[in-house]
Amino acid sequence: MTSAKLVLDDLTLTYPDGVGRLTALDRVSLDVPAGSLAAVVGPSGSGKSSLLAVAATLVTPDRGRVVVDGTDTGGLTPAARAALRREHIGIVFQQPNLLPSLTAAEQLQVMTHLSGRAARQARARALELLEAVGLTREAGRRPHQLSGGQRQRVNIARALMNEPAVLLVDEPTSALDHERGAAVLDLLVTLTRERSTATVLVTHDWAHLERTDRTVTMSDGRLAAVPVPVPG
Repeated sequence: MTSAKLVLDDLTLTYPDGVGRLTALDRVSLDVPAGSLAAVVGPSGSGKSSLLAVAATLVTPDRGRVVVDGTDTGGLTPAARAALRREHIGIVFQQPNLLPSLTAAEQLQVMTHLSGRAARQARARALELLEAVGLTREAGRRPHQLSGGQRQRVNIARALMNEPAVLLVDEPTSALDHERGAAVLDLLVTLTRERSTATVLVTHDWAHLERTDRTVTMSDGRLAAVPVPVPG
């Protein structure tokens, strides 16, 4: 038995491609314990987005297992998978996609409507998370009043709103300069450890990965068998 909060076991995923099929994931396995961050590095088209989609239970693999916080997702109904995502998985999308009419705090509070959390509790949770990402003073600001790095921090805080066991992060630094990208990655490492999430970060960029617990490469749908060092 593994103590990992996220287990990806021998995953294969193919898509129709003309008369044949294209292999997006080729027997991929990855275990991520609570409180650790695994970075998956690879070029565009290597399978990183497919890996996140399967880990998030948004796409069902052809074979293999996805286990989230002890639950094998293979036999779940679509409704049960949706509930699992809502309660156990946080997703940080590449683009924050914040609602322009809502303040930073309200962006987070929206996430609790489906979970049934009381409004007062939701507000307190939102403010606590904004403090954790260094945005206490920006709680009442709308997206156009925030910098790119601040919007990405709201995006991260929003993904943590329902206290997920697993955090999946898609290219969070792609639109940021070097300094802000480093700050966002440092924040992800800190939050992962403080909140004991099992975090998977996919990126095409080797920069800023020195603090991750594990770094592996992806190419043509295959994950490197062992961690590889980050270039100095």
